[in-house]
Amino acid sequence: MSDQPAKQLLHLVIGGELTSLEGVEFKDLSKVEMVGVYPNYASAYTVWKAKAQQTVDNAQMRYFIVHLHRLLDPDKPDKRD
Repeated sequence: MSDQPAKQLLHLVIGGELTSLEGVEFKDLSKVEMVGVYPNYASAYTVWKAKAQQTVDNAQMRYFIVHLHRLLDPDKPDKRD
């Protein structure tokens, strides 16, 4: 095992109500919730799951995990999420 800290791979969790169940277009961009930015996929997934479970009764409400590290450095192939 290495003494180096794990590489920071930023992930954003966002959510909001969609215009339809078939797409990923938000009904009202002013109401899109920016839940937070997380240092790795595992912590983002934990928050995403909790938020999704809170809104399970609204079929059009969706939360997403955005892989910010891929947007910040798109030329670098990275197999880790």
